[in-house]
Amino acid sequence: MRFAFRFARACCPTLAGCVALLCTGMAPAPPLPAALPLPPPSAIAVLPVALSLDDDHETRWVPFTLTPGNQILFTALLNGRQVTAVLDTGVSVSVLARASADRARFPVTAGGHARAIGGTVDIGTTPLTSLAFGALQRRGGSITVTALPAMATGSAQAVDMLIGHDLLDAYALDIDFDLKRFRLLPSGRLPFQGESAPLSISRRLGVYVTSATIAGERLQPMIVDSGDGASITVSQASWQATRPLPETRTTTAIAFGLAGPIVSDLAVMPALDLGQLTARDVEVRIEPSGGFSQSVGVAGRIGTGLLQRYRVLLDPRAGRMVFGRASQSNMGAMRSTSGVLVRVESGRLNVIHLMRGGPAAAAGWHVGDLICAINGQMIPDNYAKEPIAHWSVDTPGKTVTLGMCDGATRQLTLRDFY
Repeated sequence: MRFAFRFARACCPTLAGCVALLCTGMAPAPPLPAALPLPPPSAIAVLPVALSLDDDHETRWVPFTLTPGNQILFTALLNGRQVTAVLDTGVSVSVLARASADRARFPVTAGGHARAIGGTVDIGTTPLTSLAFGALQRRGGSITVTALPAMATGSAQAVDMLIGHDLLDAYALDIDFDLKRFRLLPSGRLPFQGESAPLSISRRLGVYVTSATIAGERLQPMIVDSGDGASITVSQASWQATRPLPETRTTTAIAFGLAGPIVSDLAVMPALDLGQLTARDVEVRIEPSGGFSQSVGVAGRIGTGLLQRYRVLLDPRAGRMVFGRASQSNMGAMRSTSGVLVRVESGRLNVIHLMRGGPAAAAGWHVGDLICAINGQMIPDNYAKEPIAHWSVDTPGKTVTLGMCDGATRQLTLRDFY
């Protein structure tokens, strides 16, 4: 058995909650997926399971919201208990949070270790009675257990579980980002028309994969990771293969994996091709040499930051993914003009990264600086969903007044820098 613990979300400029994803829902989507080889099958108890789709699947839409880290968050029923879940095609095995298992007093058997972004994590298993969401019903078997930190979604509260490839790949997954809902359909269904690209399941990694073309260079395999808040992440080797022009400006961004933080370079490319689809003005994160993509032998990952521009159908058994037009289809990358990436805390913003070459770094800001007000307005509890969160990606040349939590006031003039 193999895992694909993609876990790392990058922090976007204006963002709230960063961690393996973080973006306040706007902007340079944050980050990363990960795939990872796992311990030998003997380390994880795998019992027979019954998986089925109810007959009324066409109407069984599952409503969702996007986490601050740009992940698809919804409610499922696990062993009859309501749990929060992230729809995550970047993990080959569905995962239950250790804290959630402990609260429910589920027995957990140690299962070894798995490699994740930033290092390794301990894993275990617990018996599964039932799991249901939408028209999907699963009974029997067991589920993998590991720590799922709140930082992984950029939220104050950690999610209970990740729904991975093992529950999804027998079906067509229809994600309607405009109406914030998804459903599972029999493979082969085509509920809408759009531009298609190839999609399959990697036998080696057990995750959804495709290919992408940047600057004429075909990159493959690329993991298709609905649990990754970023747009595109590539390995250092893949980035060099695209022969980026000398004038291509880059900066840095941070992401948080299950095993720790990762700082990557970031650029915005004019176009990217996925089969018949050409996406314009796409944010690309470049992992450092030896990063996760390189370590598991993939060219990179495609995340929700790009997928959310479209209505998306993922159907690996039919060999395709389909991109239908949606309200954000013509929207390009949202660039930071402040160079500040933050995590939202109670009534304040905690600076977690200063983007290379940005105004904040040039002005001498530091990681750990705390912001309590923006242009005289205190930080609201629902900051990520309010217009105030737009300040860090606002118009170049605009000066923002920031009230620091130590009582000082700073002014920051926004500008383009990548």
